[in-house]
Order: sequence, then structure tokens, then C-alpha cells
Amino acid sequence: MGRIKSTLIKRSGKKLLKINEGAFTSDFNKNKKIVSEKAEISSKKLRNTIAGYITRKVKKSQPKK
Repeated sequence: MGRIKSTLIKRSGKKLLKINEGAFTSDFNKNKKIVSEKAEISSKKLRNTIAGYITRKVKKSQPKK
């Protein structure tokens, strides 16, 4: 079982995914940089949590090999 993400994390992540559909990948470090550029987030921890949520969503949406 994983940790439950707050509504703020989910809402922000989904909004960023919708606006920048092709920009995000399954690589956390790249997503971290993209989140920093696209959104004005005050703390490093919040940025990393949103980037991790987006990475997880992207990995789930990719077809399995």
C-alpha cells in the first residue's frame, strides 16, 4: 500500500498533465525540472511530491511491454 496523496497534489498534478500532455515522461528527475518551469511552487517538498505523482500517473498510462 502506498501513501495517500492530498487533494492539492492530485489537483495540481492532473492540471499540469492536462495542460502539458506530451511534456512529462516516466523519469522523475526530468518531471521535477518540468514542474519547476511550468508551475510556481513555493517548496521543494511540494514540487517533488507533485513530480512523483505525475511520474506515477505517466507510468500507469503507458502500455505494458
